[in-house]
Amino acid sequence: MSAKIIDGNALAREIRSEWKSHADLLIERGMQPGLAVIIVGSNPASSIYVRNKARACDEVGIHSEVHSFPENASQDEVIARIRELNIDARIHGILVQLPLPNHFESSEVISVISVEKDVDGFHLYNVGALVTGNTVFPPCTPFGVIKMLEKNNIAIEGCHAVIVGRSNIVGKPMALMLLERGATITICTSKTRDLAEHTRRADILVVAIGRPRMITSSMVKPGAVVIDVGINRMPDGSLAGDVDFESVKEVAGHLTPVPGGVGPMTISMLLCNTIAAAERALARI
Repeated sequence: MSAKIIDGNALAREIRSEWKSHADLLIERGMQPGLAVIIVGSNPASSIYVRNKARACDEVGIHSEVHSFPENASQDEVIARIRELNIDARIHGILVQLPLPNHFESSEVISVISVEKDVDGFHLYNVGALVTGNTVFPPCTPFGVIKMLEKNNIAIEGCHAVIVGRSNIVGKPMALMLLERGATITICTSKTRDLAEHTRRADILVVAIGRPRMITSSMVKPGAVVIDVGINRMPDGSLAGDVDFESVKEVAGHLTPVPGGVGPMTISMLLCNTIAAAERALARI
């Protein structure tokens, strides 16, 4: 057996094309979707992510702004800028690039973002509303994973989904979104005893633990769908996921690569959420 490789780049292009038509209609009606990204400091990875987001916005017709602050900026300065953007009619989505410097309290900063502009899905309202299935904007990475499954006609209802990782960004919201769609859920962490015993039971295995190549072929059920959310910089400069791609591809039924898997989908779902926010804003006028 050799797994079907899920091409995140191709899927991301397809989704962006679909949503560009939404953006074009909004522009025809006099409302261009707008995204503001706030970045503090000069973290190289964050800077690359922000550039990629700006480029993606241009592709689909979203106006984008980058608000950069120095590493020593105060939390109050950043919060003041967010409050300005909350009332800026040209901006429909606000994203704070994480991680923030150590002297920031990330949860406090994110809580200031208007719920209607929280296109990253990190505001406490949106995170909490995942429990009832009524979130305004789902977090972009789990949302991207759901779209990957849907676009590949992978049934979720009735499946046993195992999530390795319990972060607020991926693990917890991923579990809630799969649960909402009828899956039976197991959440594992780096401290889980006999992790392989759990992962081998998974019909859908989502890995976001931050340890390169941690999941090997012996830990995967034959034919399982394996979604690798991890991205790790190796000593030689190459990128590796949390899944040992070469061995797992001989066991899994579907598998995402790193890079070129979940990453492009995350950015695409950010664009979708921003355009949806602009549609909601137009409906309120």
